[in-house]
Amino acid sequence: MTTNTPTNIDAYIADFPEATQVLLQQVRQTLKQAAPEAEEAISYGLPTLKLNGNLVHFGAFKNHIGFYPAPRALEEFKEELAGYKGAKGSVQFPLDQPLPLELITRITKYRINQNQAKVAAKGKKNV
Repeated sequence: MTTNTPTNIDAYIADFPEATQVLLQQVRQTLKQAAPEAEEAISYGLPTLKLNGNLVHFGAFKNHIGFYPAPRALEEFKEELAGYKGAKGSVQFPLDQPLPLELITRITKYRINQNQAKVAAKGKKNV
């Protein structure tokens, strides 16, 4: 990977070995299907989907794909994520295992609902 900060997700993905690019594209397509209205961006140096704020981030590392859906989402799905390493706000999917794309979809939809609820709550306060 180069040290230049990518300006878009295509440039980010292109910076990785082909096998990793395939995994990143799988995550990207899964996220696009789960959140078709979301905007793609680079935020914190990672591919990001935004919809009413940051939705999820993802990125590639030496041995894993990192997925960053926010701590509350990880707490909600903690039983299903128990087999993966992670930290507050992140989970690591090993490069040598199939990606849990259906789980990524459900977590992303959960985040959409969280962000929509946050927007709705703000709207009510302004009335």
